Amino acid sequence: MAAAAARWAPVVGLLLLALLLLAPAGAATPARSPPSSASSAVFLLSGDVYPTGHYYVTMNIGDPAKPYFLDVDTGSDLTWLQCDAPCQSCNKVPHPLYRPTKNKLVPCANSICTALHSGSSPNKKCTTQQQCDYQIKYTDKASSLGVLVTDSFSLPLRNKSNVRPSLSFGCGYDQQVGKNGAAPATTDGLLGLGRGSVSLLSQLKQQGITKNVLGHCLSTSGGGFLFFGDDMVPTSRVTWVPMVRSTSGNYYSPDSATLYFDRRSLSTKPMEVVFDSGSTYTYFSAQPYQATISAIKGSLSKSLKQVSDPSLPLCWKGQKAFKSVSDVKKDFKSLQFIFGKNAVMEIPPENYLIVTKNGNVCLGILDGSAAKLSFSIIGDITMQDQMVIYDNEKAQLGWIRGSCSRSPKSIMSSFP
Repeated sequence: MAAAAARWAPVVGLLLLALLLLAPAGAATPARSPPSSASSAVFLLSGDVYPTGHYYVTMNIGDPAKPYFLDVDTGSDLTWLQCDAPCQSCNKVPHPLYRPTKNKLVPCANSICTALHSGSSPNKKCTTQQQCDYQIKYTDKASSLGVLVTDSFSLPLRNKSNVRPSLSFGCGYDQQVGKNGAAPATTDGLLGLGRGSVSLLSQLKQQGITKNVLGHCLSTSGGGFLFFGDDMVPTSRVTWVPMVRSTSGNYYSPDSATLYFDRRSLSTKPMEVVFDSGSTYTYFSAQPYQATISAIKGSLSKSLKQVSDPSLPLCWKGQKAFKSVSDVKKDFKSLQFIFGKNAVMEIPPENYLIVTKNGNVCLGILDGSAAKLSFSIIGDITMQDQMVIYDNEKAQLGWIRGSCSRSPKSIMSSFP
């Protein structure tokens, strides 16, 4: 979920501090010593593109550690939990709200607070030196307002050890996410894995726990896995492209891409592309979107009829209800992104179509201009059933196709 520029609400922040001062302090939890050599932390994922709309991970936070479901988002930096401080506006979440204490507050002078404010709002001033207020807004109009806190995270490492570093994240007491309170949320908060120094990945690197590398494998049948660190990166067959500085923000962006349909150029201008696991669907800017729609419609058999479906804007029905994308993928052609001279990302029909509960097939590529995006987004639907690697150490992005529906150990055996 790409983060937009932030605005701030300082008065509420002062109220939160007063409430926290009344809360029992509790002893601060010291971080355990990092392992002698950096390893990878590995997590199982839950969720899917449809109908859940996102993939999420269970993070164990606090002392004693308690589980929280966090939406995995490589399009923003700040991790946050819906928080009982008390909460002014929260969804019904899967677990009891995280409750901070006074000694967990990150002070205004802390370098991570400075980094957060300089990245989100250069003119931000703390309401008090004792705390670091934040507000973050996303391109889908969701937002979180709160203060930064520090607490221990329990991380299972691949070398069988477990570390509990103290990491900073947002305690969000005012969320605007969908219809607040109208329906239970599937997650307790968001896991920000962007390129900035505020992200959990950057904090783990600074503490010498893992390298600044992450990867995910999202299964078309739901679930998958996520890893931090570089010792799970395949040694061959990965398609690598340089990571460039996005003109639109601090996003994971490869070089510009040229779009092809069924291996024929759509004659559109090269597109700025961002990899964003916080986006369920893929978004193209106006010209490539219209060219893609025209190419798809022009290649379809007459047995498919366009139909209205509440799930997505463009859908078709067949002579009988579809049960899965495999029922209909023979009627659709693959798309291809070409990065640089010869780096190809193949986008077969199963990486841009869904079948809805109504038995219709729908296009999971949306018009980015309608969402006021100035770039194209490769979302979860297009990243399914391939390992996608964000290597900040070598400033490169990579992908390799393979099934993501088994355990991490058995999946890794299929990657070189």
